Amino acid sequence: MSSLALLVLLLLALVLLMLVTGLAYVTHRHPPLATPLLVATGGAAVVMAALGVIAGLD
Repeated sequence: MSSLALLVLLLLALVLLMLVTGLAYVTHRHPPLATPLLVATGGAAVVMAALGVIAGLD
């Protein structure tokens, strides 16, 4: 895997991590929306799936 692909993968992981953190924060501030842990876990699963697909393309 080239260094450019690794850099893109790292940046994607950071952006998706910020998205998961934002979802957890919003649901923590507004509990009726969803359980924060469930949303964070679902977001983490999306992150892992996206990274797995991208890493598998090489």
